Amino acid sequence: MRYHVSRRAFLGGAASLALGGPALAAAPQTSLRPQARVKRSAAERVIAASGLSGEVAYAVGDASTGEILETVGGEVGLPPASVAKALTALYAMAALGPDHRYETRLIADGRIEDGVLHGNLILAGGSDPTLDTEALAQMAKQLRESGLREVRGVFKVYNGALPHTRSIDPDQPDHLGYSPAVSGIALNYNRVHFEWKRGLKGYAVTMDARTKNYRPQVSMARMQVVNRRMPVYTYEEAARLDKWTVASQALGNGGARWLPVRKPAHYAGDVFQTLARVNGIVLGKVNVTQARTGGAILVRHESKPLVDILRGMLKYSNNLTAEMVGMSATSALYGRPASLPASAKSMSEWAAETYGMQNTLMVDHSGLGDGSRMAPEDLVRALVAAQKVDELQPLLKRFAMRDSEGRENRAHPIRVAAKTGTLNFVSALGGYATGADGRDLAFAIFTADMEKRGKIARADREVPPGARAWNRRSRRLQQKLIERWSALYGS
Repeated sequence: MRYHVSRRAFLGGAASLALGGPALAAAPQTSLRPQARVKRSAAERVIAASGLSGEVAYAVGDASTGEILETVGGEVGLPPASVAKALTALYAMAALGPDHRYETRLIADGRIEDGVLHGNLILAGGSDPTLDTEALAQMAKQLRESGLREVRGVFKVYNGALPHTRSIDPDQPDHLGYSPAVSGIALNYNRVHFEWKRGLKGYAVTMDARTKNYRPQVSMARMQVVNRRMPVYTYEEAARLDKWTVASQALGNGGARWLPVRKPAHYAGDVFQTLARVNGIVLGKVNVTQARTGGAILVRHESKPLVDILRGMLKYSNNLTAEMVGMSATSALYGRPASLPASAKSMSEWAAETYGMQNTLMVDHSGLGDGSRMAPEDLVRALVAAQKVDELQPLLKRFAMRDSEGRENRAHPIRVAAKTGTLNFVSALGGYATGADGRDLAFAIFTADMEKRGKIARADREVPPGARAWNRRSRRLQQKLIERWSALYGS
């Protein structure tokens, strides 16, 4: 049974509805018109009881048959936040295949005689979003083991496999690590580790590319401690540098955080220079190129299979991974995109053609930009199609239902595999719910208060007042809806 509740009708009737009341245990066995009216009242009570401002839209369907069982504003596009990554995963799997591996190479552009390269050495990025310092260290070691001792030419870093984007979402504050730059090469998810400690003569600061076994210092990202209270951070772009300042009055005695990298090729080149020097190979300054260069491949590094990368992306909701796999999928299907938004548009067109997602238009692949719009019914169609080939559900994180005190209830009879999405005053959830009777439902729930979100000052976008409480209310509503559907539509 399918029905719609308009936002206007809900606002007009919500004030007269009780805030409590049990959900219906089964569909009423009466005519279609009374049945729709009873269900609408129950849906309104659940939404009204949440106390959530803004828009609520959702759709739920049978994951096996595709029948849409219930929808409120199901054709209305709202920001999907990180739920968008579920669509990106399907896009990448279709374009590249689950076994695809990204390759980063060291290329010799010139002849090698007696361990001396009479030409250029190129670190060529291959769009691998998971490349880290550990991998570069192994590549430097393998370069030494190949017999290379000296490079007489230029050290280049190729980043042209994907278009360069300074920030995934330029509306985010400069210092937020989840909105770094994107290009054809990335390192440590394009984040640099900033650490500070107060000493007798002020603060000692470090900027490094740390991983489990390595902590190479970085020279292309520089931090200056300035005697002020606000702003906490400032960023200035220089020709070869990311230049930061931080307010001394905000630091306390010590701490650390990851900052975004705006020059990924310089960052990767800087770190590889250090690791190569440890292996006895001295390289010149980093020269960034977007031109493909031929030559002998000296070292290759392969990523894990794409299916494993996507599982990690969905679990940890990494934005850079979503953008790089999304753009590499576009490259495989349609050729190298002109920009990140152009690639997102290509994914939207693919989704419309593949799944009938006519009311979905993305501005990126991660859901970070609030200009993206996705309709709940659109996503449910994609989820149903993916379920038929068991493509997406195995990659999704298990979503724990909670008890009345907000604690995880692992004994809860409803099992959920889903992707969450959270922005300030935007919360979304999409995936699959399996009730105690074993029936699988596919669902999408989008909530957003764009009026409140639009009033947030740029400097306050990390943790604006009221956002956390709003998002908590949305998550409670999501669980109430899932519990209601399981009771109402269980076999």
